[in-house]
Order: sequence, then C-alpha cells, then structure tokens
Amino acid sequence: MMSTGASLAMRCAARVSAKNTTSTMTRSLSSIAANCNTLNNNNTASRRGLDSSSSLASHMSLLSLSSTKSPSSSLLSNNIRTQSTAAAAPQKSQLGEPITFLTLNNLADNPGAVKRARRVGRGIGSSKGKTCGRGHKGQKSRAGKGVHPTFEGGQTKFYKRLPKMGRMKNAKFKLELIPLNVGKVQDYVTMGRLVPERSDGVLTMRDFVKAGMFPASSIKSGVKLLGD
Repeated sequence: MMSTGASLAMRCAARVSAKNTTSTMTRSLSSIAANCNTLNNNNTASRRGLDSSSSLASHMSLLSLSSTKSPSSSLLSNNIRTQSTAAAAPQKSQLGEPITFLTLNNLADNPGAVKRARRVGRGIGSSKGKTCGRGHKGQKSRAGKGVHPTFEGGQTKFYKRLPKMGRMKNAKFKLELIPLNVGKVQDYVTMGRLVPERSDGVLTMRDFVKAGMFPASSIKSGVKLLGD
C-alpha cells in the first residue's frame, strides 16, 4: 500500500510540474510576440516620420531654390537641358535621301496612267454582252471604219452649205509686178535717159525710176519684163 501511494504521489507531482512548464512556455512565447509587434510598430512609425521629414525637406529646398533663382541660372539650366536632350536624341545621318537610279527592273508607268479596257461580249452580266453596246445592225454596228464625223445621213454637209468667203489660200503670197516692155527700155537707152549706175552695166529699178519710166510709189513688189 505504501508503495502504491508513493507512486501515485510521484505521478501527480510530475503532472503538476509538466503543467507549470507548459504554462511558463506559453507565457514566454506570448511576451516575445508582443515585444516583436511593438518593435514592428516602432519601426513603421520611424520610417513614416523619416519619409515625411525628407519630403518636407525636399519641398523646402525647391522653394528656396525657386525663390533665390536668378535669370542667369535659369538660362544655364535651360542650356543644360537642351544640351542633354540634343545628346540624348539620335543624330541623323548627313548622307541625305538614297538615290534611286532608273533601270529596266524599276521602269514602270505612274499609278493610274494606264486604264484597262472593258472586255465586251462576255455575257449579259458584264453590261456589254451580245451586241457589245453597238446595237442591232447598221453601218455603225459592223466591224471596220465607221462614217465620217461630218456625215449627216446623206444631207448636204454643213461646211458645203456655207458661202465661199475670202480670197484664195495663196492670195497673201501674190506679187504685184509692174509690166515693162523690152522695146521701151531700148528706146530710153537710145535717148540717153536710161544710164546704169553699176559698173557692170546691170539695170536696177532705181535706174528705171530715175529715167522717169514709172514713179517710185507704183513699185510694190517689183518689175516684170515683157517681150513685146
């Protein structure tokens, strides 16, 4: 009996010690978790404060720079910006546009220069089937050359109904020559009135006018010699 009671007492003591140890462990774990939470909260608060302070400092620095900025500094900053953009922009080649030479493989008409002809006689769906748009019978429906553009169906043509007007076509080339007989020239030579001025003895119209054979105003195109 004594042995069984001692064993029971030992078992109860072991159970109580185990419960105590588990409770202490849970308490320690909960305290550690609470400490971690507080540390995280402190870190986030400090970070927010730093971010807000840095943003305020940047705003203050920008305001101070804008208030103390001079025209020369603004021009300098603009120049720096333009230089940076020019450096960043890709430089164009100085060779210009490529030259295309005309060869047989690129020789062609301009777009739309050649219009395809309508294919006639390909059925009623093509709008030019059967008679091909020429109608039924008659001279104009046959193959070959049609009638003349001035043809009026056998009626007298318009240009023939008009009266004849004006002179001949060669009227503007007509020469008005003064007739002069060879016998009259001989008479003036024998009278001594017709003397050639040229050394070779060739008579000119100036000689005829000087001899009084006809006035100078009557000569328009020239003189023609007659054999009478």
